[in-house]
Parts: sequence; structure tokens; C-alpha cells
Amino acid sequence: MTESSKIPPRFSVVATAPPDSILGLNEAFAADTNPEKMNLSVGVYKDVSGQTPVLRCVKAAEQRLVDGEKTKGYLPIDGQADYRTHVRKLVFGDTIDASRIAVLQTPGGTGALRESAAFLSSQIPGARVWISNPTWANHQAIFASENVPYDSYRYLAADKKSFDVDGMIDDLTTKTRPGDAVLLHACCHNPTGVDPTAEQWNMIAALLSEKQLLPIIDFAYQGFGHGLDEDAVAIRAITNVCDEAIVCSSFSKNFGLYSERVGAVSVVSADSATSAAVQSQLKALVRSNYSNPPRHGAAIVATILDDADLTQMWHAELTEMRTRIRQLRSQFVETMKTTGAGHDFSFLLDQNGMFSFSGLNPMQVDELRQKYSIYIVGSGRINVAGMSEDRMDHLCKVVAAVIEG
Repeated sequence: MTESSKIPPRFSVVATAPPDSILGLNEAFAADTNPEKMNLSVGVYKDVSGQTPVLRCVKAAEQRLVDGEKTKGYLPIDGQADYRTHVRKLVFGDTIDASRIAVLQTPGGTGALRESAAFLSSQIPGARVWISNPTWANHQAIFASENVPYDSYRYLAADKKSFDVDGMIDDLTTKTRPGDAVLLHACCHNPTGVDPTAEQWNMIAALLSEKQLLPIIDFAYQGFGHGLDEDAVAIRAITNVCDEAIVCSSFSKNFGLYSERVGAVSVVSADSATSAAVQSQLKALVRSNYSNPPRHGAAIVATILDDADLTQMWHAELTEMRTRIRQLRSQFVETMKTTGAGHDFSFLLDQNGMFSFSGLNPMQVDELRQKYSIYIVGSGRINVAGMSEDRMDHLCKVVAAVIEG
């Protein structure tokens, strides 16, 4: 082959991908040398020392696993059996016949969403998924990766503080068609922290059933809103009137197992025979993707939920985290009142979970980062769990400064 006939290096045409809007901020934060820096962008819980802790129940479970582990062999394609049983009980309680629910262990909630997208693409081609506006930044990309078309429905009201239930109902009534899917946040809506009430969930569920829409429910924060059962109100309302649904669970937050990638996709079908067929198709999709899920994180969850004492310890630690987040919300609201900025943040008290829309605009967010090393997503979304009690005065002082500016 002559020099003139050689093709150029194939990778030379590859363009640099844009940085992730949230993880890119995390990298910038890590490189920031300002001792006063604060990261309110990435969605992880932090304790009073500013660390993302390993729960005491997790440490105890891991010790048991180390002492008793006999193999590093592969798990089945659909994951650890006792883990999947616990997922079904946590998510659905005893409200549905277990034979109607196909549960697969996945690498985190993101893996569950990706398998849901692959299932839609392969089994319900042409279905469009409707996603709240706003939503978690990765939702659209996950469904686009499987060539599932998507569109948005209204969710946040014009005041950027409350739920636009009328707008959501109107969009789902007038824009969707039977067979479409609707992506919902079961609780602790990311990025707003604004959730429907139980009565509104009943209204949404009735519409989904009437319009023959498939609910896909992102359940990443069970227990971070009001409690394990209380946060499942959307699941109960929807499965009470809809024969089919998909629930994508993550245990990153409520067990603190971020790096272990522990999740599950649960598909509710009308009957047991259909559920078995769905399970077989999900397993085929997993086999051609990551083949088998990781063992350790799921084994931790199963070990904790197999033991009454460890389960009680987990409930107590989850309550501690949930309560502390609510206390941080209150402390921020009350401290902002003392700054004289004249901006009322009381709306944060009505929101749930780790995230809230602060109402700060992109210019104010940029000023916080450039001048004060306070890192917030450009939309103004803040991770309340990233705040700290002993640095609240400083945070509120600089927020007040950019508001007044």
C-alpha cells in the first residue's frame, strides 16, 4: 500500500464530547483550592463532617459477608434471588401478586432505566416516552441511547416553586396516544424536590389508566422523603388501577451504596404468564449488555434485610439522614432571613429529598462559583444534603451577596 492510498487515522475525526453538566462541576470542585469551597451540585448525601458516610448497618453486613464468603462466581443474569425478593417487598409491599412482577437486579438505578429503555425499544417499538420538564439531566440521554423517542410534559409551575398539576394533566391528556410511556418520579423529584400529593397521584394514576399509558417510575429516593412506605404512595396509586408498570429502583441513597451500583428494574404485568415472558426478554437484554450484575452491593442489601436487627439499624440510620436534610432546609431558610437580602426561601420547606430549585439564575450561580467557590448546577438546583450546619452562615451570606448584586 502506498503512502497516498493510506486512510487517515480513524479516530482523528472523533470530536470531544461536552462535559457532563453535573460531573463536570464535580471535577472543577476537586481542582478548586479555595478552603471555603462547597459542593451543592452532585447528588450525594453528606454528614456533619462533610463526608459521604458508610452506614453502620452496611459495615456490619460487609463484615458478615467477608467472614462467610465462599465464592466470587457469577450471579444469575437476573441477579441474586433473595435480593430480588426484598426489592419486591420494599417497592410493592403485599399489594400485588408476586407472580405478576418480574424483578431484575441492575447496576444502579441508571442501569434499571437503561434496561427499561431497551425493553421499550425492542418490545414496544414506536412508543414515545413523556418526561417531566424539568427532570434528571440523564433521563433523555438514556432513552435516546436506545432510539426511544421522547417528549416533555409540564411539571413545575411558572413560579418555579410548586407543582403544575393542571399543566401535567393537560399535556398527558391532549398530547399522548395509547401505548406511549410516561416517566414519573415516585418521590423527591429530581431536580425540584416538588412532589404530587397522594390525591394528585390518584388523579394521575386514573389518567394513565384511562389513556392506556405505560408508567415508568424512577424510584431513586425511597425513604428520603417521608418514609419507606410513605414514599411508595405513587407506586400504590398507579398499580392499583394500571395492570402494567415499570419501576426503576436505586439503593445508592437510602443505603449509601453509591459506588456499589445497586439497583433493580421491576416490571408489573397483567398476569403471571406475561410476567414470565417479560422476565425472559429482560434477561436476554441483560445478556447482550453487561451479562451479569455485580454481587457485593446486592449482597449487602440482602444481608441487612434478612436480619431483623440490621434492618432496624438501617431504618434508624435512614431516618437520621432524612431528618437531617429537613433540618438543613429549615436552617437555610431561617438563616437567609437574617441576611437582609429580602428573598424568602420558605418554599424549600414544602419540598422533599435532597434537591430543590433555589430560584437563583445562571448569572448568580456563576458568580457563586467564580467568587466564592460555591458549586451549584446552572439551573439553580441545589443539593440540600451538601450543606453543613457549621458553615450555613457563610453560605447564606454569599447567597445574599449575589442576590443583592
